[in-house]
Amino acid sequence: MTPLTFEIGLDSFGEVATDDGRTLSDAETVRLLVEEAALAESSGVDVFSIGEHYRPGHVDSATPVLLSAIAAVTERIRLGTSVTVLSTNDPVRLYHDFATLDAVSSGRAQIVLGRASATESFPLFGYELADYEELFEEKLELFMRLQREETVTWSGAFRRSLAAQRLRPRMPRGGIPTWIGVGGSPHSVLRAARYGLPLMMAVIGGRPQRFAGHVDLFHRALRQSGHDPQPIGQHSLGLVADTDEEATETWWQYWKPVVAQAAEERGFYKPTRERYMAEIDHGALFVGSPETVAHKIARTARDLRLSRFDLKYDIMRLPRQARARTIELLGREVAPLVRELLTKEPIHV
Repeated sequence: MTPLTFEIGLDSFGEVATDDGRTLSDAETVRLLVEEAALAESSGVDVFSIGEHYRPGHVDSATPVLLSAIAAVTERIRLGTSVTVLSTNDPVRLYHDFATLDAVSSGRAQIVLGRASATESFPLFGYELADYEELFEEKLELFMRLQREETVTWSGAFRRSLAAQRLRPRMPRGGIPTWIGVGGSPHSVLRAARYGLPLMMAVIGGRPQRFAGHVDLFHRALRQSGHDPQPIGQHSLGLVADTDEEATETWWQYWKPVVAQAAEERGFYKPTRERYMAEIDHGALFVGSPETVAHKIARTARDLRLSRFDLKYDIMRLPRQARARTIELLGREVAPLVRELLTKEPIHV
């Protein structure tokens, strides 16, 4: 991999923003996401991705619709998902949605598939958490066959069978770029390698380098499965501001209540200032000036042999001005500096 191929992306979970202390409505936040994607393109960001959530404060429940709206106001930036909860989606519907997105965007669609770390979609769509693993495995097999085969005959446990089905509109031969999202499970790494799919690692706490074993496992498993090398990406949270101090203080104000809620609901670590600064210094938070964030991305990219880094830039009630400044600085200053640093000290895959 050459530094010129290293991609910098933005991830959104559709979290509501504020403007002069006023929390934007859901509709205003939806429109803001379209504006931010256009800003990302003009700033030089490579990929803009939106997640899929079904909880208060998030407006990303209809991701293909949002991405299609973004496709209409952009020309170059690639459009994807921070995560698509495949376990509670119908692969046929998903194929139609993303084949259509790929067509209207002139071939810019991609997708990251995950099993879900939040479980609201299971009762919402009538699925059982007891089937968590089996749902994902069966639906991934069907979704990949729909992408890779012209006509599909298939049967499984969780949906009606297909008999010689050819879906339209057709995706390009072989399908769109499809990544497997991994939150730490080696089984997910092996699954991605078995299908010959790229790996997107969600690193949201602790040292990113602890995923080095997953990277080694992925490369070994690809070789053993007879597949060509595949890209590896990292999704992490953060904010870019003009100075380290501004970034640190701004993110702390909005990160602290989110992590406190996660600690209460899901057993996440408690948000102490000491832990926060450790996450910035050598952990999974990419918070700081353009120079600080660029050096940390480049260092992590070398350690984990990454082809792509996605910054999850929105967090609950973060002011829209701070979101916009992160987008501008990431594209205009961070991305060029990362590529310059990787030119001087390349990644060895």
